[in-house]
Amino acid sequence: MIEGAGRVDAGLGADEFHLVSARPVAEPILAKILVVDDDPRNLIAVEEVLRSPGVEIVTADCGEAALRHVLQSDFAAILLDVQMPRMDGYEVASLIRNRPRSSRVPILFLTAFNKDDMHVFKGYSAGAVDYVFKPIEPLILKSKVEIFVDLYRKTEEIRRQAEQERHLLMENLRVRGEKLKAEQALRRREEHQAIVLQSLPIALYTASVQEDHRQLHFTNESIERITGFKPEAFLERSDFWSSRINDEDRDRVLNELKRLEEDGSVSLEYRWLCADGVERYFLDQTMLMRDDEGRPREFFGMWFDISERKQMEQNLLHASKLEAVGRLTGGIAHDFNNMLSVVIGNLDLLKKSIQGNEKAERRVRMAMESAQHCADLTYRLLTFSRRQALQVSTIDVMSLMPSLLELMRRTLGENINACVQADEGIWPIQVDRAQFEAALLNLAVNARDAMPDGGDLTITVSNQAVEEGKPLPSGDYVTIAVQDTGIGMPPDVLEKVFEPFFTTKESGKGTGLGLSMVYGFVQQCHGRVEVESEQNVGTTIRIFLPRSHEIAEDVSQKNASIATPFGEGRTILVVEDNPAVRQVAISTLRSLGFAVQEAESGDEAARVLKASQDICLVLSDVRMPGELSGVDLARLIQREHPELQVLLTTGYFDTEETLEDLNLLYKPYRAVDLAEKIQALVNPPETIEVENSHPRKAAVA
Repeated sequence: MIEGAGRVDAGLGADEFHLVSARPVAEPILAKILVVDDDPRNLIAVEEVLRSPGVEIVTADCGEAALRHVLQSDFAAILLDVQMPRMDGYEVASLIRNRPRSSRVPILFLTAFNKDDMHVFKGYSAGAVDYVFKPIEPLILKSKVEIFVDLYRKTEEIRRQAEQERHLLMENLRVRGEKLKAEQALRRREEHQAIVLQSLPIALYTASVQEDHRQLHFTNESIERITGFKPEAFLERSDFWSSRINDEDRDRVLNELKRLEEDGSVSLEYRWLCADGVERYFLDQTMLMRDDEGRPREFFGMWFDISERKQMEQNLLHASKLEAVGRLTGGIAHDFNNMLSVVIGNLDLLKKSIQGNEKAERRVRMAMESAQHCADLTYRLLTFSRRQALQVSTIDVMSLMPSLLELMRRTLGENINACVQADEGIWPIQVDRAQFEAALLNLAVNARDAMPDGGDLTITVSNQAVEEGKPLPSGDYVTIAVQDTGIGMPPDVLEKVFEPFFTTKESGKGTGLGLSMVYGFVQQCHGRVEVESEQNVGTTIRIFLPRSHEIAEDVSQKNASIATPFGEGRTILVVEDNPAVRQVAISTLRSLGFAVQEAESGDEAARVLKASQDICLVLSDVRMPGELSGVDLARLIQREHPELQVLLTTGYFDTEETLEDLNLLYKPYRAVDLAEKIQALVNPPETIEVENSHPRKAAVA
């Protein structure tokens, strides 16, 4: 029964065996055979017959155990005894066939009885593929089983190959999908690079090493967007590129190009005349490309439009000059304005004592005007350097224009035709009204000087919405354009027009601070100034000021005189370290009817306040020696004497501390300026009439 059980390759031909063994199978195929018999001896005998390499024999002693094995594993063949207790072989075979996963497993019936045709037919009907009758012939059983094992292995191998092919197909599809995604990403990247290259102020070109005239072959269309010329224009004439270089830059650029073959690369900066007639700054970087043998092949270069960078450099230089002027002015403003306060205050007091003496009054008036001009000069310098606080209010531009236009016409003379043009519904703006009027008057005077033989001066006021990408932050602006028909300015003058002390006028006819003051004022208002000028055609200066969404204030002025003193019965404490300035302030306050106490420092003023109960207002300088400055004194009074009013005065104030809740009067001030401020603080409901009020209002921080 055991003979012949050791054959491994039964049922396979030599060629087939060689073919199968030659296949590179990663994992050998294990064939399981289920043997079901209720007699343990039969199980042992069959297991001995069928045992071979690559074959696993699984045994079961009843139908229930066989079904459990079928649920857990796949089998190459099932050998099933027909006669078994509880569940015979036919019933087990029927249940195995009814399960989809095991329905195709070959079933061989083992039986020692029922050899008649009826029982054999019943077995085939139950799903058997063959019958093996007991006693079993080992060779026959082994041969039959090996056929099914071989069939199972080949089927499993085909299934594995199909699975591998499916896996390879899916992997191929995945790789192709990734390749497609990579190609799409590459195309998108190339498109993005092309878009970026087109949007940047960059143009690429090549040039032949044999050409000494440097004809540029541009490889993209960006050059037309940058310069206004098509790429073909650079090839039409041999000197097209060089002829449009600025005269001051041409020799330097051509000399640097001569070193290109020796150095291998060169970086040039020059001005080049574009199609619209505007010179723009370009950075031209050129490299020498060589062939495989090291011989010069061609030049490759890039054009960068660096006009905005140059403008930023000029703005930075301008800001540096502005800062230098501000430091210089700030250093002298305090002492200078203190001295002017003494002069102007004494002239105000002197004017009262010489009433009726026309000659003396004329001299006092001339001295006062000169002192005021000195004060204005310092004020303009501080305004230009943005070191002067603004008295900001919301104004309606058009409400100022009638009186301002009348003043301009008187100032400009009869040969200048001045007019105002405006859109409907001009937005309000937030500015220092006095500085705004002074800025427009300065522009008008400059326009007059540019039209010595007369001409037209047009002020155009309009609303403008600025989008992103412009030199200004996006938003709504009111634009005031002052246009003249004068001699215009050449480019070199145009570049320096806002620099302090720069002027083209004859000595004694201009300080060079007019446009500088305009520039500083507009910068403080978070606006922008633009200048357009063409020689023998005229100049247009545009001021952009941010729109205010608040309601414009009433700008009507009240003019009259100080009729009677209004300070009887009231005491003011004057705190000033400069004796001359202190005495002028004391005299002015006494002329207004006030009783006056004085102190030289903030520390002394604090002691006086503790001892006195009848003081109604403290007039204090900001910068004083000692522990308490004027601001510190004001804060002390707010905490300990909230019923007292405080008015601070200063010739120059450069601290970053906010003073929005404090009253501030800048030196030098007129007597009427001081009277107006004190009247507003000690008796707000009343008003006073003033005369000869200085046109520049004191700034309140």
